[in-house]
Amino acid sequence: MKKQSIIVLEECAELQLKKSNDYQNPHSRIRQADYYPRGAASILDIIQAKVLRMYSVIEAMESDPDYVPNFESIEDSGKDLINYSSFLVAWCRGGIDGQDTNRDFLNRSK
Repeated sequence: MKKQSIIVLEECAELQLKKSNDYQNPHSRIRQADYYPRGAASILDIIQAKVLRMYSVIEAMESDPDYVPNFESIEDSGKDLINYSSFLVAWCRGGIDGQDTNRDFLNRSK
């Protein structure tokens, strides 16, 4: 039996591929690196914002047992966190589409 955590990672990979087709498709001039003007710091900003939104939803659910998120569930947000974490690691390795090899992990000129 496959571990549930491995199943989640596989789901995240599939989601990442689908979203990348929307956000960095071959017909667009936008590359993934364009989303991270401060490099790793930009990705951490996105992760922090995602975590804050998750706390907000959880607090709403704690105070109102009938509360249901309108758009993104905690599970959906958790998958986004996994994917953004993978972007952070990929960025540190210089492996993000459009990343300039003449810049460091904070996107500063070398």
